[in-house]
Amino acid sequence: MKLARSTLAPMLLAIGGLATLGITTQALAQDDEPAWAQGRPDSLQDAPMAPHAGKMTQTPKEELPLDHIRLPDGFNAEVWAHGMPGARMMALGDEGTLFLGTRSIGRVYAVMDNGDERETMTVANGLTQPNGVAFKDGSLYVAAINEVYRYDDIESHLADGNVPEPVELTDEFDLPDDEHHGWKFLAFGPDDRLYVPVGAPCNGCDVDADVHATIRSYEPDGTDMRIEARGVRNTVGFDFHPETGELWFTDNNQDWISQHIPSDELNRISESGEHFGFPACHANGFVDPERGSEGACDDITYPAALMGPHTAPLGMRFYQGDMFPDEYRNAMFIARHGSWNRTMNSGFDVKVAMISDDGDSASTSTFMDGFLDPRTNEFSGRPTDVQELPDGSLLVSDDQNGAVYRITYEAPDY
Repeated sequence: MKLARSTLAPMLLAIGGLATLGITTQALAQDDEPAWAQGRPDSLQDAPMAPHAGKMTQTPKEELPLDHIRLPDGFNAEVWAHGMPGARMMALGDEGTLFLGTRSIGRVYAVMDNGDERETMTVANGLTQPNGVAFKDGSLYVAAINEVYRYDDIESHLADGNVPEPVELTDEFDLPDDEHHGWKFLAFGPDDRLYVPVGAPCNGCDVDADVHATIRSYEPDGTDMRIEARGVRNTVGFDFHPETGELWFTDNNQDWISQHIPSDELNRISESGEHFGFPACHANGFVDPERGSEGACDDITYPAALMGPHTAPLGMRFYQGDMFPDEYRNAMFIARHGSWNRTMNSGFDVKVAMISDDGDSASTSTFMDGFLDPRTNEFSGRPTDVQELPDGSLLVSDDQNGAVYRITYEAPDY
């Protein structure tokens, strides 16, 4: 079995720590400063703020922070799968296989659920930040920066213990090869098109509005590219409203402006082609001090909700199941990966967002927390994505520990 770019695996593992910090060869070539440090003022050169290095090894089940998790009454958390270093974004196959992308470790995992036991296989190895995964019509789609692969009839192959040779669609999608904010999130829309973000290749910079800081959509074969949104700095999670079909997405805002602003965002696309502000306008009308000017926020679409400064909201899904109480129907669960550009950490939880009656905005509250200890300012896990299962339970991935938790609900007997 030949896996895409498998010869890169030893090199990727060797530099995994650097990749986790967001360091790219391009950034190293520019002033010998890592990409994440771009825009850092002189006054903060010695500040102890830098991206958190992810674990590159398996976390034993007994060391997972399950006992730290707090949920509303009636909800319960269990370890559903573990032993998958760096497991991040999720996609569910028709036969119940859970696929997980990663970043620095360069792998794509498949978890087959056999009831009480789950078997994990590595679908791909040695890819460059294969964060984006999506499933449609029996095929798994994987995006690794600008590389795109399709694994046809994959669940049947996995049942036989092997991985199919992927069909490469890199040329067809023609995505930029920038690694800074170049990792992808993939989702198929109700129009059967594949939606793909292209992040800004910087912390803050002027961009070509037809290339970077966009959300694109394609036919599944990579043809007929359309830009659905502009001014989106770095979205790593979106989903479509079950009734209206509107695309809602998270967006990670700029670092180093302040520890307290701008806030990260939850956004809604009501009309294809809307502009969401980057790089001149951030959050709820904050004009960029370097690239903005009077009127910079006049013609942009404001967030549906603010997610807090530097909290890194990533994967999100609308809840459509029957297991949870009725008030959660069509609400959004949003994984906040957690801050690094703050002295006092924030995030490291899962929020639930309830849409307003007019459908234009949302209110958020905490659903799952406990990974961050405010007394010590230390965290024990990093929620990254959420995925509903057919029975209405909710999976939450934790890339810090390479684990997936399952959230269930049973009405409490008061």
